[in-house]
Amino acid sequence: MHASDSRGPLRILVINWQDRLNPQAGGAEVHLHEIFQRLVDRGHQVSLLVSGWDGAPGDAMLDGMRVRRTGKRYSFPLRVRRSFAGLAADGFDVVVEDINKLPLFTPLWVRLPVLALVPHLFGTTAFREAPWPVAATVWAAERAMPGVYRSVPVLAISESTANDLVRRGFSRDRVRVSYPGIDHQVFRPVAAVERFEEPVMVYVGRLKRYKGLDVVIRALPELRERGIAARFLIAGQGDDRRRLEQIAAEAGVADDVEFLGFVSETRKVELLRRAWVNVYPSPKEGWGITNIEAAACGTPTVASDSPGLRESVAEGESGFLAAHSDSRAWADRLGRILQYTEQRERLAKGAVRHASRFSWETAAAETEQSLIEVCRSRGGS
Repeated sequence: MHASDSRGPLRILVINWQDRLNPQAGGAEVHLHEIFQRLVDRGHQVSLLVSGWDGAPGDAMLDGMRVRRTGKRYSFPLRVRRSFAGLAADGFDVVVEDINKLPLFTPLWVRLPVLALVPHLFGTTAFREAPWPVAATVWAAERAMPGVYRSVPVLAISESTANDLVRRGFSRDRVRVSYPGIDHQVFRPVAAVERFEEPVMVYVGRLKRYKGLDVVIRALPELRERGIAARFLIAGQGDDRRRLEQIAAEAGVADDVEFLGFVSETRKVELLRRAWVNVYPSPKEGWGITNIEAAACGTPTVASDSPGLRESVAEGESGFLAAHSDSRAWADRLGRILQYTEQRERLAKGAVRHASRFSWETAAAETEQSLIEVCRSRGGS
């Protein structure tokens, strides 16, 4: 029996910039989809209000969720209120705002109970990625959040994000942590799948400047000096590819870095199983779900010792943490894994153990309970 059985199914509207099918979708969209797809399975009605893209249908059904797309990536915040007004007649019990880019300040224009989901906030890191006017807008909007969302319960995906919210002025007793999960039926070791014969590092994700992939590329010459001839496979798309290709060429390691572009989910799992080590060099993340997916496949991770990532990687158990922009530190941590078989095998076992602590079923149950509490506290029907 689910926690919601005592009050019947909820009618939930989720407002997010993108759905899982959006070409720009990333880990935040996976997180949202996995949880609310399971809430549909639990009997709840879920609708998504998101932005569209060229050629995208305005209305769709996605794994039992009704999707309404309005505007595009940058016009969505200008159109979301009108679209919400058009959907309000559906009689939702609760609205969920996933704040993973620019806050939409739903408490100012939604009269229903609101639950905020927060993967992470950008802060000053926005200036490393976006043009100054865009970054300044994000920074200023985040500064206004504590006042606007003062009475709204928040689900943060990590202690790092929760602590960030509290530092910004949120009340700690209104912030709950619910870690993301993974699909353990998909991400698991398979004995028949062998590792690459030579040392291979892999990154799976978007190619954005703030992801810090240049530090791993610059660590390759350092590894060479230590007698480690490693390849770096980069799977994913993004506007930082050309810059990264140039950095690899300037560092003399262009032949050791391979850009795979978009890869299917099947190929992604294969890469995570066959690689010797997964890398995640971002200076700030809410969590770092790829680190858990790699761990579940028995592959250790080296990640930046930065908020979010230091929670998704268990130092010395599922991998190592390195100073974000220090290529020598990265070469040291990577070398420990690539050079020593015994160390690699020990971390592989620890990684599987670490990943077993996280599941989407748990995340969905925690989200469901938070939604029920929000409705009860506001007298939702």
